[in-house]
Amino acid sequence: MKVLVACEFSGIVRDAFIAKGHDAVSCDLLPTERPGPHIQGDVLEILDDGWDMMIAHPPCTYICRHRARWNMKKDAHLRQQGKVFFMRFIDAPITKICVENPVPLRLSCLPQYDQIIQPYQFGHDYSKRTCLWLKGVVQLRPTDIVELTYYVTPNGHKYTRGWYCTPRNWKARSRTFQGIANAMAEQWG
Repeated sequence: MKVLVACEFSGIVRDAFIAKGHDAVSCDLLPTERPGPHIQGDVLEILDDGWDMMIAHPPCTYICRHRARWNMKKDAHLRQQGKVFFMRFIDAPITKICVENPVPLRLSCLPQYDQIIQPYQFGHDYSKRTCLWLKGVVQLRPTDIVELTYYVTPNGHKYTRGWYCTPRNWKARSRTFQGIANAMAEQWG
């Protein structure tokens, strides 16, 4: 199967599909972090290149609930641009599609997601709600549910590793967990 992994610089999902014998390519404006088939450039220019499947990770900066709520009025035009970009993936001429993003801001007016997954359902001691918009593929089945570790701060707040231990920069937080990538390749490939 010819698989496009859109907006992925890490190569994690791409490599999971390659390990299952698929012809997978990642595409991002950034160079890939791992050696492998990667197109550094605008993914919108290759959406019509005859892909059988696409896993897309569009930037969530202006459409997700956590970031966009801070500057709702200032970011209105950027939120609209983010929605238009997101919808290009939903409406792509590809039979099997998964678009992933955090829980969207209501003002983004994105279509309803089909599933919410968590890293702890796929073998990682992290909590990070991730929405999936699906077309032509079934919902992901959990593969390895683990019990979450909780941390209590000196002021009494309780956090999971997903909030408390995950790096607070966009690049680190945008990487797909290996267990989720493996489940995608196994169940959809």
